[in-house]
Amino acid sequence: MNQQMTEYINLINTRLQKAVNDTPLNTNLEESMRYSLDAGGKRLRPLLVLLTLHTLNEDVYQGVETALALEMIHTYSLIHDDLPAMDNDDYRRGKLTNHKVYGEWKAILAGDALLTKAFEIISTDSKLAPETKVQLLARLSQASGHRGMVGGQVLDMQSENADIDLETLQQIHRAKTGALLKFAVMAAVDIAQPTTEIAQALEAYSEHLGLMFQIKDDLLDVYGDQDKLGKAVGSDVTNHKSTYVSLLGKEGAEEKLQYEADSAYRNLEILQPQYDTSHLNEIIQLFIQRDH
Repeated sequence: MNQQMTEYINLINTRLQKAVNDTPLNTNLEESMRYSLDAGGKRLRPLLVLLTLHTLNEDVYQGVETALALEMIHTYSLIHDDLPAMDNDDYRRGKLTNHKVYGEWKAILAGDALLTKAFEIISTDSKLAPETKVQLLARLSQASGHRGMVGGQVLDMQSENADIDLETLQQIHRAKTGALLKFAVMAAVDIAQPTTEIAQALEAYSEHLGLMFQIKDDLLDVYGDQDKLGKAVGSDVTNHKSTYVSLLGKEGAEEKLQYEADSAYRNLEILQPQYDTSHLNEIIQLFIQRDH
């Protein structure tokens, strides 16, 4: 990552560390919430919010609270994904998963609390106009709910032990993985309010990013380094899930990954020369080259 990206990630990490304070209720719920928030990760979703604002020549601090909220939604989803009733993972990012440290019921509630905290953060953001906050809250609700991430997760689990086609697989991942990545870009669009042409190009870019991310995940689950991934490889095979690798093979999945990347680049060309898209171009490369 370049220096600008590193600065934004440091800002996100610093703000996340202060975002969940203890309450007078005298429980360790907040400790459980912070445990998963502090577990590391690439912070790609909140980073995308800030980089898109930067690209659109907007003050990135307008999007910081939204970026934090998005990372909380993502973290809650990981806590729940790791539960025995779902993916049943013992490790996440090289650390014991939340339920392995705090128990299942508290992990569930920590996820619930992070989900609701996300909406609190956006609704109380003093840097945004009321109408912008309403727009962001509506978009985040759709991206994270039954039309988006949660619905995609349900379809994914219902598809275990079943033969599904490529179209169904893409439908799963546009919702399960892609919806929050799309929100990251479109939240910046809601804040910056560019022209319709620019907004549509960024929306298409974000959709290709979402598919890229999942294709790479599928490749890493088979061919990745467990030490770098911070969790066991082969979980998709163990859970009898259809993936881009199982449907297309390694070479076919890599070709599909490159196709989505090329499509993302083409959409960014629409922003030029009015906007400098170098940071968003680098995100595409980051998605292709990541090893964890």
